[in-house]
Amino acid sequence: MDADRRQEIIATQKPEIPWANEPSMGSYYTEAEFEAVRAEMERCNHPQIGFNAHNDTSREFEEKFAAWCGAPHALTVNGAGSGLDLAVMALQLEPGDEVIVPAVNFKAAALSVLGQGGKVVWCEVDERTFQADPADVEARLTDRTRAIYPVHMNGMAAPIDEYLRIAEEHPHPKHGPLKVIGDAARSCGARLHDRRVGSWEWTCVFSFHTMKNMTTLGEGGMVVTQDAEAAVMMRKIRGFGGDVWGTNYKMTNVQAAVGLVQLERIDSILDERRKVGHERNELLAGIPEIELPYVPGECWHTYYLYTCLVPEEWAGEKRDRILQLMREDYGVPCVVANPPCYQSHPFLAANTDYSDLPRSEKLGQRLFCVPIHPLMSTSDNEYICASLWETVERVMGE
Repeated sequence: MDADRRQEIIATQKPEIPWANEPSMGSYYTEAEFEAVRAEMERCNHPQIGFNAHNDTSREFEEKFAAWCGAPHALTVNGAGSGLDLAVMALQLEPGDEVIVPAVNFKAAALSVLGQGGKVVWCEVDERTFQADPADVEARLTDRTRAIYPVHMNGMAAPIDEYLRIAEEHPHPKHGPLKVIGDAARSCGARLHDRRVGSWEWTCVFSFHTMKNMTTLGEGGMVVTQDAEAAVMMRKIRGFGGDVWGTNYKMTNVQAAVGLVQLERIDSILDERRKVGHERNELLAGIPEIELPYVPGECWHTYYLYTCLVPEEWAGEKRDRILQLMREDYGVPCVVANPPCYQSHPFLAANTDYSDLPRSEKLGQRLFCVPIHPLMSTSDNEYICASLWETVERVMGE
């Protein structure tokens, strides 16, 4: 994109929508979702039916989502955080048990381990994909390791096949092969070797929060698993237990009704999101100093976030200068998603050992994400890209 064209775009194409760094509505609704809400409310508005979360609508959503992602069992939950808690509860951790968690991450996975009395063992991530580095995972195994807990980061599948190999080759002395728990909160629909995330892992958790690829009225999530016994246990815990401890992690059936419609539309929504991402790759091709998202050939990226890297010598101050100029001069806020999560969460900092993570800490100073959304127009995408070009060249000249 040459300088004259960039300046023309910036002067004439400022977006009508002030795109947030991570838009508050990541998906979008049509009349079908509105109709589904009304129909479900009318159906349940009866003394003999009511809004029981474990009704036919919820079960249908579970069955169809499981089939879509390729898992034998699924259960709706009121949020991905609850789902991550359930997955770790199903591990039945014992004192001293360890779970390997990538440091460049959102806080929820590590919190779910600490919440069940486990020890978080942070691992490094790959500098190009931001996924847990299999070699570093393997190097951090001990005879107390119970699980590998990768995140499918920012819209792309992690190398789950590698983690599964490691899990089989390094069994726990009492519990056998390690469990692999996937956090797919940001990567619903992502694929590895043409298989969707959720079809590989012992357990995988999805988010339907308002910002995510598909959403169920603001909150909600889904847990899928290959393990029938784990599914039974998690269902008990979700509904106040019985012969095990339990609480209330249930999704409402009105949310499930919306989820069914979103599930019918998710592939087309992801195609729209990917179209914006691919268009942006072309608009930013050749931009100096910036590494664009790297996508291995075996991966199908959903572009939940569009993650860029500045060079190592720009880490910290110059990266932050880019964010400042984008926000203040062009009205394009970017987000750092995510630096090592113990850096911003006091509880994680106080309860984990983060003394040996130089790669993750450097990445946290280099990465930033530019706004993206499936409904973003070509005009808006061009404006955002022109703004980034101009910003980078200004920083180069400072």
